[in-house]
Amino acid sequence: MRAFVFPGQGSQKVGMGGDLAEASTAAREVFEEVDEALSQNLSAIMRGGPEDQLTLTENAQPAIMANAIATLKVLETDFGVNLAETGSCVAGHSLGEYTALCAVGAFDLTTTARLLKLRGKAMQDAVPVGEGAMAALLGADIDKASALAEAAANGEVCEIANDNDPTQVVISGHKGAVERAVGLVKDHGIKRGILLPVSAPFHCSLMRPAADRMAEALSETSPGALLLPLFANVTAAKVTDPDEERALLIEQVTDRVRWRESVLAMRDDGIGAFVELGGKVLGPMIGRIDKEAQTASLITMEDLETFAKENG
Repeated sequence: MRAFVFPGQGSQKVGMGGDLAEASTAAREVFEEVDEALSQNLSAIMRGGPEDQLTLTENAQPAIMANAIATLKVLETDFGVNLAETGSCVAGHSLGEYTALCAVGAFDLTTTARLLKLRGKAMQDAVPVGEGAMAALLGADIDKASALAEAAANGEVCEIANDNDPTQVVISGHKGAVERAVGLVKDHGIKRGILLPVSAPFHCSLMRPAADRMAEALSETSPGALLLPLFANVTAAKVTDPDEERALLIEQVTDRVRWRESVLAMRDDGIGAFVELGGKVLGPMIGRIDKEAQTASLITMEDLETFAKENG
């Protein structure tokens, strides 16, 4: 059994999707539709930068989604590998959950692009620049990271944002608290703490204003039926009901991404192969979570052609 998975923020880079757009009409159509949906030439920023524009949260989120959906459309249209027929479930890391929902037909592409543009803006606006921070803890499991976050909080917010794999946890919160945590890593048996170059403290309680804005948007645009089940970030459990998923998307803004637990839950559900579309971030993480998992990260036309030959 196979899961298709979709990367989150941080996987963007200038040039993304360029070779797909050159080689495939299906990819070009995805980028054109996203540009039209946003009334913005996002695909030009994706192809040529500047990098500081691409890394803006409100641009990065729809860009990463567009690249992954373009990759999927090329796989389906040009190489004849259908996600609903060859996959058993989907999952996505943070914004990747929206991409996954688009991939299984719960949101159309235009809606997904607009929701992610709004989500990016709302998350950016929730906390004034300079007041929040995030840090990756390397060589940390969830127990060590939780103890560190609690010790560093000192009356401020310092929470687990992403439980990525057995060796990497990300914390989020007030800048002072996160910086204290980085300074305390050795005391908690953690190899290293690295402040991340992000503009807001994602997936923590400081994001409540953004969650409220997403609740309003999703009340008007709820997901439709899912062609395949989705493993949700917030619960690390399988979801098939659109109303349940809508509620989880709102919670996801402030709650942790339970990626490690999601992969283990998929494995327990019989998934032995994971295919990442549009990035090479989740594949290596999955390999650290489940040493026996088969992983493939599909980015280029060559990647897609090889995968189609082996799995068509």
